[in-house]
Amino acid sequence: MIHETIRKPTREGVLRAATKIAEILPPTPLLPLEIGGTRLWAKAEVLQPIGAFKIRGAWHRLSDLGEEERTRGVVAVSSGNHAQGVAWAARRLGIAATIVMPRDAPKVKLEATRALGAEIVLYDRPGEDRDEVAAREVERRGAVLVHAFADPWVIEGQGSAGIEIAQQLGREPSRLVAPCGGGGLSAGLALACPSARIVPVEPVGWDMVGRSLAAGEIVHAAPDAPKTICDALQPSATKPINLDVLRGRSEPGVSVTDEEVRAAQRFAFAQLKLVVEPGGAAALAAVLAGKVPVDEHTVILLTGGNCDPESFAVTIGAK
Repeated sequence: MIHETIRKPTREGVLRAATKIAEILPPTPLLPLEIGGTRLWAKAEVLQPIGAFKIRGAWHRLSDLGEEERTRGVVAVSSGNHAQGVAWAARRLGIAATIVMPRDAPKVKLEATRALGAEIVLYDRPGEDRDEVAAREVERRGAVLVHAFADPWVIEGQGSAGIEIAQQLGREPSRLVAPCGGGGLSAGLALACPSARIVPVEPVGWDMVGRSLAAGEIVHAAPDAPKTICDALQPSATKPINLDVLRGRSEPGVSVTDEEVRAAQRFAFAQLKLVVEPGGAAALAAVLAGKVPVDEHTVILLTGGNCDPESFAVTIGAK
């Protein structure tokens, strides 16, 4: 069957995605930690097979493709984690995968994506529009586009983390603090846990979801947006499908600096014994910096752990 890409993500879809994912992957741990005298929780998505939560949306999307769609193959756009999620799912399902990736993506992510059997098409960031590059590849190959955050199946798949969290807590969390790029995870969590407050956390200058929520319309990153070590959190704008889900369900959003992110990486390594990449540590950075109120039912998502060893060593050794 050919899927209608205009369909909206639903909570029922999130629940179905969670069931599918539970059949192939164990739940990631929900770890207790204490910050500022409050005991709260961290969801360790860094321990997924590809080192990131993106495996969830990729599996839900690709496993739902019809036979005709599978023969056409898939195209995805990613700086690395969605790339690996799509490549992992494609290899398991026997689907050809092409990933459009920036030339400046971390080497560890480029190598891991190639190792999973995907073909990589590189583009310049800044300079080229990644969605335009992907559109050319989709047209040339007749492939199915698997968008990193604006695909309803991807949103539902990412939301499966929220279903796991509620099961592990024995209740819905009061607040879910999540790193945010385009808003796929935040939207999925909002559908999964409708009574929880969703707090998207983005790098300074790249807080396009937060600004869009505040403005009530899509806001694009400035051409001179500052550099950030959070390579996974740099889409130039969110999409209507994400904003529609988050309206009324999400806090305005929070932004964090590179130094706050590095402090969070060091904290996760020292306190939780986890390697967390910069983008994956953004939510923890916001809580540690006192930018998000927390209570005992707050859950912070640690979304990725695919660090270049050299960069991570410098961060951990920094004072």
